[in-house]
Amino acid sequence: MQEISKSTIELFYTLSCPNCKVMQRMLDDVLPQYGARFVMKKTLANGPIGYVKTLKLGVYAVPTLLIDNKIVFRSVPSRQELIDTLNTYSKN
Repeated sequence: MQEISKSTIELFYTLSCPNCKVMQRMLDDVLPQYGARFVMKKTLANGPIGYVKTLKLGVYAVPTLLIDNKIVFRSVPSRQELIDTLNTYSKN
């Protein structure tokens, strides 16, 4: 049986960001259809660890979505844009 390679999705957010909540809800709706192809991580951008990661990765605004440490969205995408991007990464 061939093992499915998993991609890591990381969402950088802050607690006071309304767009971050929209992005989180969209991910919660869309990700279940991909099963175990993606591993979801959330990072509080203004927390101590998150702050260091934002500097290293070039994250300057929230919400920012990374897939496999590559920035794919720096704002809330449309639902279809998100699905198209996830489809691209799930084929690899």
